[in-house]
Amino acid sequence: MSKQILVLTGAGISAESGLKTFRDSGGLWEDHAIEDVATPEGFAADPELVWRFYKMRYQQAEQARPNAGHYALAELEEVLGEQFHIITQNVDGLHQKAGSKRVLEMHGRLKRCFCTDCHKRYEMSRTDLSLPVPVCDACRSVLRPDIVWFGEIPYYLSEIDQLLRNCDLFLVIGTSGVVYPAAGFVLTARYHGARTISINPNEPANNTHFDECIQSKAGDFLPSFVAELKQQVLT
Repeated sequence: MSKQILVLTGAGISAESGLKTFRDSGGLWEDHAIEDVATPEGFAADPELVWRFYKMRYQQAEQARPNAGHYALAELEEVLGEQFHIITQNVDGLHQKAGSKRVLEMHGRLKRCFCTDCHKRYEMSRTDLSLPVPVCDACRSVLRPDIVWFGEIPYYLSEIDQLLRNCDLFLVIGTSGVVYPAAGFVLTARYHGARTISINPNEPANNTHFDECIQSKAGDFLPSFVAELKQQVLT
């Protein structure tokens, strides 16, 4: 049984809970150019548009519920404890809703925003979202969603690098293998000796870097796969 299991999740696992992905033909960004709603420049040009967009995303995430894939990963964490971690590219908080605790949200979280001046952070639930552009209680400057936009540096890269170097099994779930730096994580894990498995309905763009590519939805595959892993731990 692998001692350290590390999981990377992408938009595919959230799509099974009804949240759109921006790379699908009917995806999240279809009515908006990415540079308008997911870049610092877009926010500077039209903060009201960006806030309308993320208020919508926040409301959708609040209504969404975890699926069988999220719950399976939470069950595995219960068994493995500190030997299990999730890195997620998702910002919807569904892993936490399912019960996962060791989650690194490398692209931020829809539940939070922060001041563009003093950098004080706020929970969305305690922010006045009736304002076209919410403002900071402390300094009255403009708030922005706590999301890592295109051109910005993802969170937790140092912690992620250490986890990649020390894991024995690296599972990549619901990602296209296109967005970097996450698409390159498999190379680090594999270089340091981890077994690497991709679980995705479609073959990812970086499929040649995996020991095994399983074409399946997370909710269909993970419950039985996790049950097998748990059995190995308990016997």
